[in-house]
Formats: sequence, C-alpha cells, structure tokens
Amino acid sequence: MSRYFTKTLEQLEPYTPGEQLKRADLVKLNANENPYPPAPGVAAAVAETIPGLRLYSDLTEAKLTEAIARREGVPASCVLCGNGSDENLLLAIRAFCDEQTPLAFADITYSFYPVLCQLLHVPARILPLRQDFTIDLEAYHGLGCTIVIANPNAPTGLLAPVAAIEQVVRANPDHVVIVDEAYVDFAGEGASCLPLTQRYDNLLVVRTFSKSRNLAGARLGYCVGHPDLIADMNRVKFSYSPYNINSMSEAAGAAAMADEAYFQKTLAAICAARADTTRGLRQRGFRVLDSATNFLFATTDRMPCAAIFAALREKGVLIRRFDAPRIDNWLRITIGTPQQMERFFAALDEVLAGTGAE
Repeated sequence: MSRYFTKTLEQLEPYTPGEQLKRADLVKLNANENPYPPAPGVAAAVAETIPGLRLYSDLTEAKLTEAIARREGVPASCVLCGNGSDENLLLAIRAFCDEQTPLAFADITYSFYPVLCQLLHVPARILPLRQDFTIDLEAYHGLGCTIVIANPNAPTGLLAPVAAIEQVVRANPDHVVIVDEAYVDFAGEGASCLPLTQRYDNLLVVRTFSKSRNLAGARLGYCVGHPDLIADMNRVKFSYSPYNINSMSEAAGAAAMADEAYFQKTLAAICAARADTTRGLRQRGFRVLDSATNFLFATTDRMPCAAIFAALREKGVLIRRFDAPRIDNWLRITIGTPQQMERFFAALDEVLAGTGAE
C-alpha cells in the first residue's frame, strides 16, 4: 500500500477469486466455471462486431437487453445489463444503500457482498445461517434495510423456496430485496424468483452469463426488476461507466441467450455429472450438501480438508477451500466434464489412500 492510498479504504479486504494457475494439464474445478465451450453461434456473432469496434458500444445494449427480455418473458424496460453480475450488484448497492441504509446478508454466502459494503461505505448487517447451513428467511422479515439473498446460496449450494423469499419481499415493502440467482439455472423448474419481479416493485433479481451460459470470460450479467429500479441503477451506471458492455460481449451474450437447445444440453450434462459426483463422494465417506448449483460443498473426517486441498493441488487438480469460520473444513468442488471428474476421483483416491484410511 502506498502512502497515497486513501485512508478511508485502508481496511479494505479485496475479494479473493479462485486461483488461476497456468498449467496445461490442470483440472480446474475451483471457480465454478462452465466446462463446456460457448454456444456454437457465439464465435460468428463476435466476429461480426469487429468492423464496428472503432465505434463506441451501444449505451443501451439494446440487442442483448431485448434477447434477455424475450427469453425471460419481461419488458425490456425491466432489464439492465452489467459487466458481470458483480457490476449489477455494485450498481444496486450504490443505488439502494447508504450510510443510513445497511445491506443485510448471510454470514456464509458470496464473499463479494462485504467487500462491496466496505468499498461503498455501506454498513453490513450479517445474519447467521442455521446450523445446517440453510438460511433463516424469517429473520429477514421487517429488517428495515436493503437485503441480498444468494439463491441458491454459495458456497453451500443450497436452495431456498421461492415462496419463503416472496414472504421476505412482502415483509420489507419499503426496501429493496436483491435475489442473486447466479446458479439458479442448475436448480430446476420453479426455482427462480424472476416471475415475482412483475408483481413486486421492490424485488431485483440478478443473473450472470458466467455459469450456465458458458461465458465467464465475456464478463456479462443482467438484472430484472421494476422499471423504476432499473432507472435508478441506470442513473448510477451513467454516472461512472456508461459504456459498461463492449460490443463483442454484447454480441456473444445475445447469441448465447438465443440458443436454447445448447443451453439445455450443457445444463443437463452438468446436472448429470453433479449427481454422479455426489454419489462418488458419499461412497468415499464424504458428507455432501444437496446442491442446486454447478458445484458441491463437501466435508469428511477421513483427513483434514486443508490437506486434501493441498494434496490435490500438487496433483494438478484445483478445488476451492475457505478459511472462514464454520466452513474451514469444507471443500467446494466445481462440476466439470465426466473426464475431468474421473481425473478428480483418481487423484482423490490417491490422496485418501496415502493416509492409510483405505
């Protein structure tokens, strides 16, 4: 830290992403990325933008916004695109929180929420998950502040019922409830709160292209809410980053959103591998939470999870481990292709055998 760094941020602890090792034979299961390539039409759509790259991108992201609106069955005025869902979260917290309006969220959830609170000088109100890692949604009734709920939650992978979240929205009529649905496509039919945005003017649903849409590198996200909420967020966006989506990413996103068949195909493949991996881990004595995402949250008493993480890393298999209280002996494992999961289990079996446990 230089002597010029602002004193107001000297306590800031940046978000820690999954490790990005550069190694040809790596099995990368630590960042919840999609193991399959983007939809077949994405490359051509991106190539078509090249002649126009001398010009600024579309301020309204009309092509992408309309593709999202068609797919989600909402008016385009209810959609706002972002540079990853993280930007949508930043815009929402900046628009709907301040020093007198805290942001409430769970103690075990997406760790970017507290970072944004620190960065934007927004007080955080942290509510603990239950002992079984489920969210106590009744505790969010009538909080008197902005709320963000990751559903399914990360890193636990657990899904809360839409009806229970709707009760939170109804119990906080004078404050915005943000539902972060980064992983909801892996949760099956009826898991999304997005349809509720057409009934409640205080509900904002945030989505990403990084997981189920195979475009983590494009940095695309979007949110859906009442047009007044979208207008508020646009006011913030146009105050700091009007051209937040580049032309290539917009084209990639629109092409990915239009290819429903490919979306469903890769989604089904990941969910099938998730079921197989869950069974494999439980057969090896792991406790695995029931996941509604593209990753698993697991623990074991066969050996410390920190040792498993380190040993797998040495074998070129990256998974994720957190040092946070309550989850420091848990592992988060992204679901890859069947071939990647075979390599994961082969390496895991070697690690476990090395302890004398088998």
